[in-house]
Amino acid sequence: MRTRRGFCYRMPQSERQWRAVEEEERSRKRRRRLPAGGGGGADSGGQKMATEGVAEDVPDLFDGLPDDLVVSILSKVSASAASPSDLISIMITCKRLKGLGSNPLVLAKASAQSLAVRAKNWSESAHRFLKRCADAGNLEACYILGMIRFYCLQNRGSGASLMARSAMGSHAAALYSLAVIQFNGSGGDKGDKDLHAGVALCARAAFLGHVDALRELGHCLQDGYGVRRNVAEGRRFLVQANARELAAVLNSSSLSAAWRQHHHLHRHALASGCSLLSDFGCNVPAPEVHPANRFMVEWFAARGASGTGEEGLRLCSHGGCGRQETRRHEFRRCSVCGAVNYCSRACQALHWKLAHKADCAPMDRWLDAAAGAAPPEPAGGELAFN
Repeated sequence: MRTRRGFCYRMPQSERQWRAVEEEERSRKRRRRLPAGGGGGADSGGQKMATEGVAEDVPDLFDGLPDDLVVSILSKVSASAASPSDLISIMITCKRLKGLGSNPLVLAKASAQSLAVRAKNWSESAHRFLKRCADAGNLEACYILGMIRFYCLQNRGSGASLMARSAMGSHAAALYSLAVIQFNGSGGDKGDKDLHAGVALCARAAFLGHVDALRELGHCLQDGYGVRRNVAEGRRFLVQANARELAAVLNSSSLSAAWRQHHHLHRHALASGCSLLSDFGCNVPAPEVHPANRFMVEWFAARGASGTGEEGLRLCSHGGCGRQETRRHEFRRCSVCGAVNYCSRACQALHWKLAHKADCAPMDRWLDAAAGAAPPEPAGGELAFN
């Protein structure tokens, strides 16, 4: 690879050698060639000078690299990119990297972070980029674009098809999202619900270790929702879900030192019977929001509470979800206070832990308060759906 001065990684040992090399390069630039058969004097009537020549061709090491090697390097970079700008900055470096960066092998390896398009930056070019990654077989791109099309762009058929393609590749988040669609009958009528299909999809996602799917499956078994009731087995899935959630938090590099110090000082509380179930308020940070959910949260927030402008369509009350109803009264309300609604039991359990536990109270509380009676205490533990 040439340096800015045109020579190929020469390493002079002294300042005098540096000056000699620079003088040599300057002298090369001054040399000019005359056309073949032309004279060198002024008697030729002011003949045109040839373009600046180069005394010798210095090979470019980068151009000498095989395409397969460059594509392999770009694939590893795209798989470890932390943001879309990391991949884009490489592709705009030069014409060759732009061409090889668009190779299907590179696009198929792009990480979820490199595909994390923000709602404020959404454009036709961003849509085309995600589509190219999805066509290359990138499961994350299929899932993200499928969620965007299904919920934000209201292209239900295409969005569900992309999520199904990702689910067939054992993408746990896509399997769980399809389960939520089956439980709610999203994109269709109320009669389009398929509880058995939702449970089957949840079971597959839970087998792959998806925490929300484990929690959803546990509640389905406890309540007999779409499956034969088995309280003990449902409880086991809930414990497993919350143990996985706690392990993910402890292993996360983003865990704050203050949280670690707090629980180090109070670790005896865990040994004395403090519940680890996040459904009952285990004080751990909220899980990281998936780029698809973050896009939907930003998309609908920028377009108002109803998102598409249709009256009566509600958002899931769990702030990290972002799903919006596809028809009126699709999501279920909290049966205790009636003030919040959720797309799934998993979102209900997470929102209960993060916020709703402190706010939930029966509607009779306010009637009793208005009548002068002592208001009852807020309901504890899990909430039920209507």
